[in-house]
Amino acid sequence: MSLHENLLGGPPPTHLPDDPEPRELLAKGVAPAEVAARHPASSLAWVQLADDAFRRGAAVESYAYARTGYHRGLDLLRRNGWKGHGPIPWEHEPNRGFLRALHALARAAQAIGEREEYERCTQFLKDSSPTAAQTLG
Repeated sequence: MSLHENLLGGPPPTHLPDDPEPRELLAKGVAPAEVAARHPASSLAWVQLADDAFRRGAAVESYAYARTGYHRGLDLLRRNGWKGHGPIPWEHEPNRGFLRALHALARAAQAIGEREEYERCTQFLKDSSPTAAQTLG
């Protein structure tokens, strides 16, 4: 078995590099908009904005923030060897920003009636990390 296959013959899990500063800033209470401005590639900052907007009932705003976090995460995944499919483990904390953004995008898509996007994102989350899908609900 090569280093590029898992036990089932698929691609190896993708483990994004750690970027602790956005996580630490958010934990200290720095406003998510400020964190996103300082770290625009951070899916974690964007998903925090998406979550905050969703809690306020601003589903379209949440959708926009989640989509940004999702796409920033896709960019990072691709730069780290991900080929468009394969495991993105929830257990690896640096992956959680992307996985949360994917969940937030599905949630906001459902809220605005975009059924196909909701179903696509929900399935993508399950395929990427069953643990994330279960944890995030």
